Amino acid sequence: MTRAAPYETHSDEREAEEQKSVALELLLDAWDDALSSGCAPEMIATSAIYAALSDMVDIYGEEHVAEMAAKLPDRIRRGEFSMRDGQTH
Repeated sequence: MTRAAPYETHSDEREAEEQKSVALELLLDAWDDALSSGCAPEMIATSAIYAALSDMVDIYGEEHVAEMAAKLPDRIRRGEFSMRDGQTH
């Protein structure tokens, strides 16, 4: 199983957070483009989850991703992914 190296320094952590922010912004722009093109939100979401899991399996391996995915129900129930009414976690 291939794993990414842990963050070495605080600057590495900061750079990773900046990359996450840029990546999310680009993904949200692409999401809006897909909506504007007539794609249904649930189809975009399903495609995004599939693409993300496929890439993660390529990077981390199936077992690691399966372990991560097994934790998702609890995180979802805690509202970690809820963004209604401007709510973010």
